Amino acid sequence: MGFLLEASHVEKSFGGLKALDGISLSVQENSITAVIGPNGSGKTTFLNCINGIYVPEKGQIKFRERSLVGLKPHEIAGLGIGRTFQISRTFKKISVTENILAPVLKSQKDIQQLRREACELLERVGMLALKDNLGEDLSGGQQKLLELLRAWIADSDLILLDEPFAGVHPELKANFYDEIRKLQQRGKTFVLISHDMKSVYTLSDEIIVFDLGRVIARGSEEDIKTDERVIEAYLGNQRPPAELGV
Repeated sequence: MGFLLEASHVEKSFGGLKALDGISLSVQENSITAVIGPNGSGKTTFLNCINGIYVPEKGQIKFRERSLVGLKPHEIAGLGIGRTFQISRTFKKISVTENILAPVLKSQKDIQQLRREACELLERVGMLALKDNLGEDLSGGQQKLLELLRAWIADSDLILLDEPFAGVHPELKANFYDEIRKLQQRGKTFVLISHDMKSVYTLSDEIIVFDLGRVIARGSEEDIKTDERVIEAYLGNQRPPAELGV
């Protein structure tokens, strides 16, 4: 397996603030790569550059060797990149089923077949009873899980997860873990941003650490826990090393 996603020397600034300062990294196909770091280290900005919300001033981002820089978010989604957001983007006034179907409205599949698929996905995560409820009826954790189901039904090959476990009930979190693993078993690839270190250590094949818009470390759980640069980055932001699980 090769690299599905490659970023080279990516820079993005907001006014005088350089949010990304030469980010270079690669993501192996069919892997779960976690990106961690203190608040303000550039993690979400990086995801926003991948899926076209932001355009970097410098550098290159490639998906299957095709440049993503300058493409619109819907064009990038059409290439097979799905996304969940730190603040869930749920359509409040339409049903849960219709929320799941939103990314595939232009699909060539029969709408009834798509509805059956949506119901099957809801059943997998224990939410079938909510299929006719409005999006606004869901809890925060259920909304985050709904976003994952959108990426599933859209058959995205790369799924970007931005703080998917924040505020999620432990039982629902277990569902998340299961569904992510099932998708990985089907050949899907993930980039996971999370402050929930248990999820990072449980799910990820590799961990990449950002600080001040740069990659300062990458490796396994043990590599990260003992890296002096990582500990310094967290302590320098008034964060105890306990956040890293050490």
